[in-house]
Amino acid sequence: MDWDKLRVFHAVAEAGSFTHAGDVLNLSQSAVSRQISALEDVLQVPLFHRHARGLILTEQGETLHKTVREVFSKLEMTQTLLTESKEKAAGRLRVTTTTGFGNCWLMPRLHKFMEANPEIDICLILEDNDLDLGMREADVAVRMHAPRQPDLIQRHLADFSLPIFAASQYIERHGAPSSLEDIKNHQLVLFGEHHPPVAHINWLAEAGQTNSHARPARLEVNSMAAMASAIAAGLGLGSIPSYAASKFPDLIQILPEITTPTVDAYFVYPEELRSSKRVAVFRDFLMSELGIR
Repeated sequence: MDWDKLRVFHAVAEAGSFTHAGDVLNLSQSAVSRQISALEDVLQVPLFHRHARGLILTEQGETLHKTVREVFSKLEMTQTLLTESKEKAAGRLRVTTTTGFGNCWLMPRLHKFMEANPEIDICLILEDNDLDLGMREADVAVRMHAPRQPDLIQRHLADFSLPIFAASQYIERHGAPSSLEDIKNHQLVLFGEHHPPVAHINWLAEAGQTNSHARPARLEVNSMAAMASAIAAGLGLGSIPSYAASKFPDLIQILPEITTPTVDAYFVYPEELRSSKRVAVFRDFLMSELGIR
């Protein structure tokens, strides 16, 4: 198969339209369309369903896309490793983590890394669902759980506690709970709507309950940073990681004597990047900021 046609096919499959793929490849829409038609003629199978709203891969197209995507990922990985300087870390590093950790912990510290490593460009991808590092959707990840893929290298970074917090104005209006059982008399801010980015984030809904029924939330929100803002605004009690609460120094910790669940953070990257200097210096930066020797 012609390499140029596969390159065009890959761009179209990723973009979902001839026009957008043409923008990426600096080709006209008609030139892209001709390349795809020629590839379909060679393979003698349709690769896309053409619709007014865009293109959808056929079953055969999905099969080809999976293979082509793997090839391009491997080539990108190889190019990165070949061009990386043997003397110092340089190049582009794609980092993915949860929106809460990225916004509340990493972003305020990232300037230190960038000042110390001027030849490394960062692409930060904030996503509460895990990206596939094996398919090079990102280079490295900071995850709030142990990696589930067996072929990834992991380094445990930290255990973040999940204290209970409230704003002073909330306590002035409603008082502070005297025990976990007393929380039933208070308004709760919980993580809602879809899969939580960290384990146990809603533990407060069941803490101190004598039955299996979870307490209802006064407010549910699908963002860790927004949970912290809501608690700081006095909308209710909430349990959030200590890194999310750090943006609001006036928050008051409730029941500090209680042992709360923790969130395990891991630095994760594929085996192919074991020798990458960019990965090593970013890992060392995280460990330094977390006080790991």
